[in-house]
Amino acid sequence: MLRSPELVSLILLVLFVLLILFFAKWIKEDRMFASLRPIAAFDSIKLLMAQAIEEGKSLHLSLGSGSVTDATTAETLAGLTVLEHLSLQSAAAETSPVVTMADPATMLMAQNTLRKAYGNNSRGALEAAARVQWISPQPAAYAAGVMGVLALDDVSGNVMLGHFGDEYLLMGESAHKQDPPIATVAGAGSPQVLPYVLATSPKALWGEEIFAAGAYLSKKPMHIGSLLAQDTVRWGAGLFILGSVLLKAFGL
Repeated sequence: MLRSPELVSLILLVLFVLLILFFAKWIKEDRMFASLRPIAAFDSIKLLMAQAIEEGKSLHLSLGSGSVTDATTAETLAGLTVLEHLSLQSAAAETSPVVTMADPATMLMAQNTLRKAYGNNSRGALEAAARVQWISPQPAAYAAGVMGVLALDDVSGNVMLGHFGDEYLLMGESAHKQDPPIATVAGAGSPQVLPYVLATSPKALWGEEIFAAGAYLSKKPMHIGSLLAQDTVRWGAGLFILGSVLLKAFGL
């Protein structure tokens, strides 16, 4: 038997999933136009990839020190969503980004994402997958490896999106100290890391903004539906709290 708190949580979860499906269906049928507020970081990510292709250089994407099998899964998947968009953008020009991570399972998912973007072009898919680099599971060693990529590879842009700890500052500062400095767009969900992100990336993604990558970059109905569902739940919770306060104030 489910206890009362568990039952309430289950009901809210089912309601949230139904809202996502409802909004996604309406968007697919063009019965609802979802106007998303501008987030400059996502426009910058598109621009960095385009500049790398135009200059014949590489774009570096760091998926962080997180994993796909623990509490950091959501942040890592957000980075993989960005990789999915970049891989489709770069496959047409056959110039894949350099991708680094600290988790071997994430490496396999990143390689598969790049292969899918190349479709039947098996040679291009193999070359793209070879640019995925698993460095080390230790955050400090991973940061040192990324610093080497930024210093030695011909990198014109740097995107860092995933789970990071204090090691982020080493990587972000390394990109800033290159000559010329490498433009960086970064995002993290940890409040402890956000000051480092803001110090090294003028156009940064704050907290939950990293989870909106699919909606802003790929315009997928399910992702946009998820954002609309979140806003609906927030409004519902806010109205419920306001109504409860008013009822309490009037002695009801």
